[in-house]
Amino acid sequence: MKFDLSSGSTLRIFLISGIITVGALIAVALGLGVEALIVALILVAVELAFSFDNAIINAKVLAKLSPFWQKMFLTVGVVIAIFGMRVVFPLLIVMVTAHLDWQTVTNLALHHPEQYADKLQLAHPSISAFGGSFLLMLALHFFMDDNKEVVWLKRIERPLQKFSRWWLPSLVTLVVITIFSVVPLNHHPLDSIRAGLIGIGLYLVINLFTEWIGRVAGKRAGNTAHQTGMLAFLSFMYLQVLDASFSFDGVIGAFAITNEIVLIAAGLGIGAIWVRSLTVYMVRKGTLTTYKFLEHGAHYAVTVLAATMFVSLWIDVPEVITGVLGIGLIAASVIASRKARHDHATAV
Repeated sequence: MKFDLSSGSTLRIFLISGIITVGALIAVALGLGVEALIVALILVAVELAFSFDNAIINAKVLAKLSPFWQKMFLTVGVVIAIFGMRVVFPLLIVMVTAHLDWQTVTNLALHHPEQYADKLQLAHPSISAFGGSFLLMLALHFFMDDNKEVVWLKRIERPLQKFSRWWLPSLVTLVVITIFSVVPLNHHPLDSIRAGLIGIGLYLVINLFTEWIGRVAGKRAGNTAHQTGMLAFLSFMYLQVLDASFSFDGVIGAFAITNEIVLIAAGLGIGAIWVRSLTVYMVRKGTLTTYKFLEHGAHYAVTVLAATMFVSLWIDVPEVITGVLGIGLIAASVIASRKARHDHATAV
C-alpha cells in the first residue's frame, strides 16, 4: 500500500498528531495504568467536543497567514496550547486568585490535586466572565457585520446586520456582563465585572489593531497577499487568545473527571493537537468554501458557549449540554450547506 505524504495530503496533515497521540497514550498507560488511559481518552473527547467550533473559526484566520506562520501555528502554537493554556495558565490563575507563590501552587497541582482543583474552582467566576465576554464579542462582531453576504438563518441574521456599528458589540456585551454580575445569584459581582471588562478590552485591542495593520499591509502588498510580519504575528496571538477562551471550560470541566494535572494535560493536550491539525485540514481543503454555512454554525456554537459561561456565574451548567448543543449547531450548518450546494447544482 502506498501512502500519500505529499504536501497538503490528509495523511501528512494528521500524521504528526497521530504519532504524538500514540506516544502520549502509551506513556500514560505504562506510567499510570490502563484506567488512566481510559480517562485520557475521555478527556480527548471532551476537548474535541468543546473545541471543534474553535477549529472552524481558527481556519478563517489561518487561511490568511503565510506558510511560515501556518507552520508556527502547528509547532510553537501547539506548545502554547498544551503547556501554556492547559498547564501554566491554570497555575497562574490560582496564583493570582489565591494569592499564592509559584512553588506552592505547583506543589498543590502535583501532590495535592484536590486542593488545587478547589483553588481553581474559586477562580471560576473570573474565568467565566472573561471567556464569556470575549466570545460574545467574537459572535456579535460576526453577526452584526453588514458586509457579510452569506446568511444562514435569515430571520436572525438579517435584523442583526442592521445594527452594524463598531461600538455596538461592546455595549451589548457590557450590558450582558453587568446583568449577570449584579443579580444576587452571583456571589462575586466585582470579580465578574472586572474580568468581563478585561475580556471586552482585550478583544477590542486585538481586533482593532489587527484591522488597522491589515489595512496598511493591504495597501502595500495587495489584498490577496498572505499576512506576514507584525500583522501575521498579531493574528497568531489572536488565535492563542481564542484558544484560551475556548479552553477555559474544558480545563475546569476536566477536574470533574480527574484531579491528576498530568493526566489532564495529556488528554486535553492530545485533543488540542488534533484541533490544530483539523484547522490546517480545513484551510488546505477549502472546507469553509465548500460548506458555506459552517462558519455560521461555529459562531452560533460560540454564542451558546458564551451564554453557558455567563449562566455558570449563577448556577452550575453541565459541560455535556454545551458540547451537545455546539456539535448539534455545527452539524445542522453542515447539512444546510450540503442542501444549498445540491439545490444550486440542480438549478444550474
